Amino acid sequence: MTTCVVVRKGAEVAIAADALVTFGDTRLSRAYERNQKVFPIGDSFIALAGTTAHFPVMRALLAGMGEECRLGSRDDVFRTFLKVHEKLKSEYFINTKEDEDDPYESSQIVCLIANPAGIFGVYSYREVFSFDRFWGIGSGRNYALGAMHAVYDKPELDAAAIARIGVDAGIEFDKSSAGPIEIHTVGLHEAGATGAAATNNDGAP
Repeated sequence: MTTCVVVRKGAEVAIAADALVTFGDTRLSRAYERNQKVFPIGDSFIALAGTTAHFPVMRALLAGMGEECRLGSRDDVFRTFLKVHEKLKSEYFINTKEDEDDPYESSQIVCLIANPAGIFGVYSYREVFSFDRFWGIGSGRNYALGAMHAVYDKPELDAAAIARIGVDAGIEFDKSSAGPIEIHTVGLHEAGATGAAATNNDGAP
């Protein structure tokens, strides 16, 4: 699985992820393949958790939507992922069934979004959350959430530092997470900043 987090603090947001891919009991680390779980779409960064099949599909799908891919508010994200669901069914042949008593078709997608409008989470029934502080997804999320909660109010730590601490906790305790850590930071519109402020891929070639 993975450890992916988003953090909002002060004038910026950060998104971070580990770099391990697993196939059952087999681990595919960055030493063997350039695993990247965060990718840019316009002025947003998106991190995915779940099957590796999602990554090429979602990169191609969201990039191909052009101006239809709007991620600047909770409502925009919801409407965009309604369109994503239709394309997943018609163009990428997604299996929409999870449980017999599902209230809606599943998109099978869990992701985090960071952009100048804030930080968002999307779940498989197109549930969209707009977070005020931080959140995490993947098998290491509980370790990450606990670590970020413990340090969030420390004034010396910015969004990127807190995100790093969260993913590092996942790497430390979750068997399906491993470094290096990939971090991207974005300035918030409301703070008078737009676009990506920095990118840091620890140990990346």
